[in-house]
Amino acid sequence: MSQTQPTDKNFVLSPSPHIHSGISVKKIMWVVSVALIPSGIAGVVIFGIRALYVVLTCILSAVLTEALVQKLRGKEITISDGSAFLTGLLLGYNLPANIPLWMAALGSTFAIAVAKQAFGGLGHNIFNPALAGRAFLQIAYPSFMASWPKPFNVDAVTGATPLEIVKRGLTDKLPTYLDLFLGNRGGCIGEVAVFALLLGALYLLIKGYIKWHIPVSYIATAAVFTWIFSARGGPASGGGGFFTGDALFNILSGGLILGAFFMATDYVTCPVSRKGKLVFGIGCGLLTAVIRIWSGYPEGVCYSILMMNAVVPFIDRFTIPRVLGKKGRAG
Repeated sequence: MSQTQPTDKNFVLSPSPHIHSGISVKKIMWVVSVALIPSGIAGVVIFGIRALYVVLTCILSAVLTEALVQKLRGKEITISDGSAFLTGLLLGYNLPANIPLWMAALGSTFAIAVAKQAFGGLGHNIFNPALAGRAFLQIAYPSFMASWPKPFNVDAVTGATPLEIVKRGLTDKLPTYLDLFLGNRGGCIGEVAVFALLLGALYLLIKGYIKWHIPVSYIATAAVFTWIFSARGGPASGGGGFFTGDALFNILSGGLILGAFFMATDYVTCPVSRKGKLVFGIGCGLLTAVIRIWSGYPEGVCYSILMMNAVVPFIDRFTIPRVLGKKGRAG
C-alpha cells in the first residue's frame, strides 16, 4: 500500500510556543490600548492637559522610532500592528506629568530602538520595552523622575507619592483608601486612577486577552508579604513588626495595578504555561515587596518585572508540561 509523500521538502520550525489562536497580534495590541483609555482619561483629568502631551509624545516617538529602525534594517514597517503604539502609551503612563517632553521622547526611543528592535523586534525582546524605557529614564534623570505634580493643581507644584511619604515616615499625611482608588494622589499619569485601570483589566479578563494567573499571584504575593513584614509606616517611620503591614495600602499605591494587569502580562516577556505564570507572578510580588520595604527606592514594580523578565526562559524550561506517555519533561 503506497503512501503519499510530501512534495515540499522545505519545512520551517518556528520557536515555541506552538499554539494557535484566532486572535491576531494586531488585535491584541489595539484591544489592550483601548482598555487603557479610561486610565489615560483619568490621568489627564487629574493632572491636566500636560499629561496628555506627555503620553502623545511617547506614542509618537515610539511609532516613528519603530518605523525608522525597521527602514534602516531593511525590514517591513509594521507600525500598524499597534505594538509600538502600546509601548509608547504604557511608557507615557509610567511617567510624571511634568517631565520634559524631550525626555519622554528619549525614553520612547530607547524603549523601541534598544529594548525591542535591538533584540530583533516584536516577539524577540527579552524585557518589557516600556518598563525598560522607564528604567533608563530613572537611572539617567532621577531628579526629573521623582518630581510629581499634585492632583488638581498647577504643574509647578510638586508633591510626594504615597510610597515616598511612607519612606519619609510622614504617615499622618497619607491619602485615604478612597483617594488612592480614585487617583487623588501624586504619581505617574496612568497609575493613579485604580478604578479606571480595573475597568480595563476586567474587560481584558472577560474577553480572555489576559489570564488571571499573573495578576492575582502578583498582587496577592505583594499584599501578603508587605502585611507580614512591614507596618503601614514601614521601617523609615519606626514601624515594622510582623503581621502589622497595610496590605490594601500597598495594593492601591504606586504602579502595582498597572504593572500586574497590563505589563507583567505582556505575551512576549512572560512565561507560557499556567504554572510558569504563577511562578512569574509570585516572583514579581516578592521582589516588589522587598524593594518597597527595605530598599531606598519607594517603588519596586518596574524593576521587579524586568528582573523576572530575565528569568522567563528558565521558568519556561522547568514548567513545560510533560509529553503524554513520557515520565520526564519534554525536551
